[in-house]
Amino acid sequence: MPACDTTIALARGHYRLREQVGGSVYGTIWRATSIKSAASNHAGVPDVALKFVNAEQMARALPAQQERWIASARNEIAFLEALQPWDGRHIVRLVDTGWHDGLPVLALELMSGDLGRHVARRRAQGDAPALPEVLDWIGQLNGALAKVHQHGWRYLDLKPANVLVDAATGTVKLADFGTNRALAMAQAHSYCGTANWQAPEQFFPAPGGGYATGRHSDYFALGALTFFLVTGTALRWCTACGDAYRQHLSDGARTMLDAGPLPPVLADDDVAAFIDAVPAAARVPALHLLTGLLARAPDERPRNALHISRMIDAVRAGLGGRAALVRSCAAMLEGRL
Repeated sequence: MPACDTTIALARGHYRLREQVGGSVYGTIWRATSIKSAASNHAGVPDVALKFVNAEQMARALPAQQERWIASARNEIAFLEALQPWDGRHIVRLVDTGWHDGLPVLALELMSGDLGRHVARRRAQGDAPALPEVLDWIGQLNGALAKVHQHGWRYLDLKPANVLVDAATGTVKLADFGTNRALAMAQAHSYCGTANWQAPEQFFPAPGGGYATGRHSDYFALGALTFFLVTGTALRWCTACGDAYRQHLSDGARTMLDAGPLPPVLADDDVAAFIDAVPAAARVPALHLLTGLLARAPDERPRNALHISRMIDAVRAGLGGRAALVRSCAAMLEGRL
């Protein structure tokens, strides 16, 4: 387990650990300072976030699980290294990589925190994000997913904890790419992701075994995140899947199927809660966006990122009244959407 003031040597530099800022069963995140920048008092080099594999969990895991965790870290490094500089607008930037105690380490740009904690803190202060801000975040994440898909991957783990926030600018960035699966890999794959935020095809195995996901699975998760950000609560569907997984792990899906009819993806009380949280002028396009993203069948969800962008703009137009609608239509005619 890393400790404060430990120096970590990576490929491009040395970093001194300052404080742990996050963690899970899979890894820990530390704020770290470049020793070179600290020694020279060079303020132009910001602190970074060092991401470690959880060594304590690795020591208790079976060899096959250890291999999967290391492969996951390597997968994330390979994806981030393949990005071009301009892809970093809404995807967390990789600063450095290396190894520590025989395990891979990533140095990433440091942001204010994750979206889940950011929203929870603001709601506790009576400052819940308004719909225009939520739409801005969803639009940025739609752009990030478009980049992931453009590079030939499906993300498969969109959730508040994997979205990083720059509180000063309102920018959000997608992080944690260890569960990526190549879009070109057409066959069903092993289970991955987080049950509370998954599309039906990602939680329930295909008839022949494995999980038949695609980029449309990411759109469902974007819809679940939209519902959470607007209402402050999780979908009943997501809660049911998450509870089943916590109790039965990968057998949770089978347990739900054996128990009888599955709950609706979007229950009536979910719809009511969403409508109540949206200004009246934007309710129709907002509900159209939500139901489109949360369609049970993948081929009934939006076609692509451009389709989602137009649906988001329709909600914005509803919020802005007639003038915004005119601007939105004009922009569409000019081909900017």
